[in-house]
Amino acid sequence: MSKRKICAVVTARPSYSRIKTALKAIQEHPKLELQLVVAGSALLGRYGNAVNVIEKDGFKIDEKVFMVLEGENPTAMAKTTGLGVMELSNVFYNLKPDAVITIADRFETIATSIAAAYQNIPLVHIQGGEVTGNIDEKVRHANTKLADIHLVASEDAKERVIKLGEDPDYVINTGCPSIDIAKQVLENNTHDVDPIKKYGGVGADLDLSNGYLVVMQHPETNRYKSAREDVLATLKAVHELNIPTFWFWPNVDAGSDGTSNGIRYYRENFNPENIRFFKNMEPNDFLHLLKNCDCLVGNSSVGIRECSFIGVPTVNIGTRQNRRQRGKNVLDVAYDKDLIKTAIEERIARKGMLSEHIYGDGNSGKRIADALAQSKLISHKTIMY
Repeated sequence: MSKRKICAVVTARPSYSRIKTALKAIQEHPKLELQLVVAGSALLGRYGNAVNVIEKDGFKIDEKVFMVLEGENPTAMAKTTGLGVMELSNVFYNLKPDAVITIADRFETIATSIAAAYQNIPLVHIQGGEVTGNIDEKVRHANTKLADIHLVASEDAKERVIKLGEDPDYVINTGCPSIDIAKQVLENNTHDVDPIKKYGGVGADLDLSNGYLVVMQHPETNRYKSAREDVLATLKAVHELNIPTFWFWPNVDAGSDGTSNGIRYYRENFNPENIRFFKNMEPNDFLHLLKNCDCLVGNSSVGIRECSFIGVPTVNIGTRQNRRQRGKNVLDVAYDKDLIKTAIEERIARKGMLSEHIYGDGNSGKRIADALAQSKLISHKTIMY
């Protein structure tokens, strides 16, 4: 009996950590064959060259799709997605997969869904059913309606996908694969990597002996014109606290230019002696960095997912993660320097008391591979209204 060909499309740096353990489980499953497509910002140096990490982890890449248009505004996002539909349609035509995986909710992931669904290729959506702010929520729910099989990360998400009219038999709570990596990190006490020596970065030398912060702040696409002002509020707060800080550059979204411009402006004009800036790290190294930090600051979903599991205090700024199910590790604040400073100080005081298992138990990759091997693959569905 031939193996099922499962084509996964990774379009960005965070998408890889969301799917890594599932890719490995698919690769190792006796009934599955992995086809891997890397596209979008995952191929670009300015966003951390995630493709290099993927290849270093031992994955064979079947196709690379360059589709990101310059501009980092809503029009560029729309055109990037359109180009993605065109390019991925050819990729799927040539690879002839039995099923295609689209990951989560980034704006360009709908290109994967359209290219597969329009060619009657069974579509599997990972991490549907959640709610947030930004364009992400519209894209996520649109992916859900285009998808045939739904591998969600929580019971709350499962219920929401079913309420959207999807057949309960094709909605499976597998948990989030990124939690698998978080579990490995918690169980590994021998990890000894100096992130500055390994990744370099730009900015100050950091003394980590008394603790440190990690910052990941992306623009909000529904207020992308405020991205520069928003990131400056966080920069000022972190600088004034004078706590050593690892700061990561934003994803490619409308407003990324504003966020990046704000970071460069502040770095060049104020030379903060407590902040070092990085583009990317391997998922395991990044989660070890998080595990040992005093607080994660910004608006990344890693604060909602992995940090909840590990128990890392998180200050979530703005509405990018609006309404996403969260644990007691998260404190929400507005883009205000003083509010951010106060929230960071409050969260640091609660370090080590905030772990919850909302998005899985650390075995999601295997569950996803098993579901892909066992589920009936369909490219049409009866809507359950």
